[in-house]
Amino acid sequence: MAMKLYGDEMSACVARVLLCLHEKNTEFELVPVNLFACHHKLPSFLSMNPFGKVPALQDDDLTLFESRAITAYIAEKHREKGTNLTRHEDSKEAAIVKLWSEVEAHHFNPAISAVIHQLIVVPLQGESPNAAIVEENLENLGKILDVYEERLGKTKYLAGDTYTLADLHHVPYTYYFMKTSHAGLINDRPNVKAWWEDLCSRPAFLKVSPGLTVAPTTN
Repeated sequence: MAMKLYGDEMSACVARVLLCLHEKNTEFELVPVNLFACHHKLPSFLSMNPFGKVPALQDDDLTLFESRAITAYIAEKHREKGTNLTRHEDSKEAAIVKLWSEVEAHHFNPAISAVIHQLIVVPLQGESPNAAIVEENLENLGKILDVYEERLGKTKYLAGDTYTLADLHHVPYTYYFMKTSHAGLINDRPNVKAWWEDLCSRPAFLKVSPGLTVAPTTN
């Protein structure tokens, strides 16, 4: 039976999982969850994720939530299929993948998601962005991207010379960020720009990107 992914394609966190599924050439079913109608707050969805956020994944008797936990599961379960996203055959290389995945989760994502929320989500709610929050997080993001610029001057991808989960996890929010007036933070750093252009040219991304049409929700 194919895995079932519950969520909306526009969600950056759902897109993160969709990218992984396509990279692994894995059969799945996307079960739509209407975020605007708050279907992620219904008891039927809360039974899968008590925090009421997308995505959720069902694979037989296993239910998972949190997008990075889901991608790690998919990459491990289907380690012999598609793109090698974890470098599992070498413990040191696998550790570097986990390291840069942690950097994305604890440094990059908090900054970029705060900017996206203010510039895209808040206006959709009929409110004005908080300029102070935007400025603070753009400053933080710039410092993080300076570290990336140095790293990507040494390796093609964050965890080495092959594409892994450490890169994949960055893609959806960066895609939304590049739609803002602050895309120069990426474009003005040549190594980061080349990395991003590589990421968004991958076949998996080209399958997922049409769904990234409205503001994301976070998880």
